[in-house]
Amino acid sequence: MLIVPDDNYSKQWRKGDRLINISDKIRAKLSELPMKPGVYKMIDNKGNVIYVGKSKMLNKRVKIYFTHNPEWDKIKRMVKMIDNIEFIVTDTHLEARLLECSLIKELKPVFNSQMKHDRGYVYLKLENYNKHRALSVVESREENSFGPFRKRYYLNETVKSLRNLYPIVKKDDSYFFEYHLFPVTIGEFEFNENRNSLYEILTNDSEARIFINELEKKMKNEAALHNFERASLFKDILNNVNYLVNSLNRYKELLKRDIVLSVPIDEGLKLFYISKGLIMKKEVFKAPKQDDIEKFREAALTSRDAYYISMDEKSLIDYKDIICSEIISLPDCMVKYI
Repeated sequence: MLIVPDDNYSKQWRKGDRLINISDKIRAKLSELPMKPGVYKMIDNKGNVIYVGKSKMLNKRVKIYFTHNPEWDKIKRMVKMIDNIEFIVTDTHLEARLLECSLIKELKPVFNSQMKHDRGYVYLKLENYNKHRALSVVESREENSFGPFRKRYYLNETVKSLRNLYPIVKKDDSYFFEYHLFPVTIGEFEFNENRNSLYEILTNDSEARIFINELEKKMKNEAALHNFERASLFKDILNNVNYLVNSLNRYKELLKRDIVLSVPIDEGLKLFYISKGLIMKKEVFKAPKQDDIEKFREAALTSRDAYYISMDEKSLIDYKDIICSEIISLPDCMVKYI
């Protein structure tokens, strides 16, 4: 996504901040923006949506684009093209984020970069015996594959860097490996040992942490010996493996749970029933009692929202990421695990 001021940055907006020289049309649009969560669309003079964003407070957020001396050159270029602004108010910030994601995927605005190219998301495949590679990056879900991952480049770098460590062997509850300047050729037995180690690392967060700890030890040992180039190589591998492990495990536990969110809105409380990282039902209650919440939960289990049914897992990963990150950001009192 275009790097723009986030909602924390928007707090810097003050009544005395000056707007740049803008048209009466844009000034009027800015005056219409409410102090509510929602999504905004920047539109050029040909009617094309060139950027989609979201905010907890539309009024403060959108005005930031039109103040003097914005910090980002990309914003300066975009602002010159804006002929109109449209906005959609939502009840909650969560719904604003999900709507933003949906619109970006649908409209593919030129100034957005994230979430609109989900067809390019990839998978990591654990290969069977193969003299040339133990892991590969593939376009679609295959047997013994993991993902999807958004960042093909980082995944390719991870696959490439790990080749210099093979074979990775599990012994005494730890992993043993050495850095080879050039990848070594390993036989079928060693390949399968290495494959078993990789499988454990990719499927078990505890095993992954053991492997990461061993990488850190190697990096520190090389630095202590003043082998800074080798230490730097281990640091790069460590960064790549951390990306891989965090992508696989960041929301693993949340995705196993059914959750009810209770989010305050102007009309009372909005309840969201979430299962496997997706919203299955939502409903507004003025002042819900425990009995209302139980009925809502039962209804969610029997009549699930079909909104996500037509989406494949490459599209769904962005929605799941938004929902899980929002759950983590909410106070405990708003989150009930079923």
